[in-house]
Amino acid sequence: MSEANTGQHTFWNDVPGRAWVAQQPAMDLLMTNVTALVMAEAAPLPGQRVLDVGCGAGALTLAAARAVGPQGRALGVDISAPLLARAGELARVESLAQVKFLRADAQDHGFAPAAFDLVLSRFGVMFFADPVAAFANLAGAMRPGGRMVLAVWGRAVANPFFATPGRIGAARLGPPPPSDPDGPGPMAFSDIPRVLGILRAAGLRAEGRAVELTLDHPGGIEPVLDLLSHLGGLPRLLRETGGTAAMLAALREEWSGLVGDDGCLRVPAEINLYTATRV
Repeated sequence: MSEANTGQHTFWNDVPGRAWVAQQPAMDLLMTNVTALVMAEAAPLPGQRVLDVGCGAGALTLAAARAVGPQGRALGVDISAPLLARAGELARVESLAQVKFLRADAQDHGFAPAAFDLVLSRFGVMFFADPVAAFANLAGAMRPGGRMVLAVWGRAVANPFFATPGRIGAARLGPPPPSDPDGPGPMAFSDIPRVLGILRAAGLRAEGRAVELTLDHPGGIEPVLDLLSHLGGLPRLLRETGGTAAMLAALREEWSGLVGDDGCLRVPAEINLYTATRV
């Protein structure tokens, strides 16, 4: 496993990784439209071989496994042992023999050359310490003409899922300290021209576009507030301020207008969708 990604390895195998496991049902439900976006763009065919990078608890891997069928193969790769354990449990529930999960760092793992027809990812590629090296490694795992489809977060300002909690936190704590906008993290691939440069430097023919959709939860605001109180940057803010109730109340008020008559919360989102081909 890459030494350069030691910090990510520690994070995803410690308390935060276990918190993601606990919130897996709510998170996968909230991200249903993003999974559908990737699957519609990738359109896996029966019998194809698919690699899911940064697979987490395996929602996209399992969707790909269903699409390629018993004659195909779907491999989910992640550095988080807790999330991979949950992914394996979900695969066994569905008896999907064509799916496997591997604990590895996709940046430098020795994949078999030209082993995959498709490389997919839903929010799993923004944490590489050396993204050019990582995508060059993934390109080597793709057959000539093989395709890559990646869904990542677009601009923070266009994603209330991040922007609203961040603004509420800043109102209590002041602006956060400056950080590298291109450094590993959720928003690292929000700059489309920059990311296209990375993919092309890795030897891929690439395109990218922003897609507007919504993050939907039929249970309304409360399950999403519970999710945000355990994942991402909000738990730290809650610990530091001691203002759990006040901050969650502010977030509940901000998002009350996003709940439809059917009780479903629909949070607007901007997703950058990158497609690439190995030439």
